[in-house]
Amino acid sequence: MRFAKLSVLFLLPLFTNAQDKAIKILQLESGTVTPKVPAPDTSKKAWKTGGLYRLNLGQGSLSNWAAGGDEFSINVNTTLNLYASHKKRKFNWDNSLDLVFGFLKTTSLGSRKNDDRIDLVSKYSYSINKKTTVGSLFNFRTQFFTGYSYPNKVKVYSSNFLSPGYVLTSLGVDYKPQKELSLFASPLTSRWVIVTNDSLASKASYGVDTGKNVINQLGAFATVNYQKELVKNLTYRSRLDMFSNYKKNPWNVDVYMTNVLAIKVFKMLSFNWSFDVIYDDDTRIFGDEKNSPALQLKSIVGAGFQLKI
Repeated sequence: MRFAKLSVLFLLPLFTNAQDKAIKILQLESGTVTPKVPAPDTSKKAWKTGGLYRLNLGQGSLSNWAAGGDEFSINVNTTLNLYASHKKRKFNWDNSLDLVFGFLKTTSLGSRKNDDRIDLVSKYSYSINKKTTVGSLFNFRTQFFTGYSYPNKVKVYSSNFLSPGYVLTSLGVDYKPQKELSLFASPLTSRWVIVTNDSLASKASYGVDTGKNVINQLGAFATVNYQKELVKNLTYRSRLDMFSNYKKNPWNVDVYMTNVLAIKVFKMLSFNWSFDVIYDDDTRIFGDEKNSPALQLKSIVGAGFQLKI
């Protein structure tokens, strides 16, 4: 009798578990219980997107100031950096878009812009190994609005949207010795310089032939990109483009360089310094005769709002 009781106690949980499973199966078949579907694995997304938006403000005022200066000045600079990257097996597609605009107003100089840029870079490549890829690069660069230079405080029309505009296509090798650094080099690059404004094109200001709005240049191209958080909350971003035109003065290398140093003060407040360098032998709007190239430098310092997208 004691053995029979022990047998019942031992087998009872087994019968109970079997009955519970049978009930769950019936519930699922009848639709009264929704089966649990495992959440999709999002750890490996094909596309990675994001960006950064900055709005910097600066203001100054003087009253009876013996050292001199403008009674009032204000500057506003806004920057939007976007990126989208796609990776599938050994194929990579990296895209970046920089939109920049700056505005300055002072009592002596009036209103004028101090920054204006549209810059799109798209690179499609195939990985040979972890550090080296081969592929193509596309770059489009121009500005939003009308631009003026002010030699001797005289307002002179100098640029506009697609005046100039630069379209570059290139085949080459991209080498990444470390994740922060990328070097792309190409011995075969085609670049189009566009000047849609006839008054600028007639002066051959940006290298186009007189009476024409587009010129094609064949040459070598290299670009170096670097971005790193130097210390906590201090980020440095730099890009250097170099182009040599085989058709005309190949030793006069065109240089385009941008640098941004950003210090994150609080979650949405940052201090920024941007420094740009441009040399284009075909940009002949400088000098006493307004027909000479020159090294172009631009430095902007500001503090303001920062939003990570």
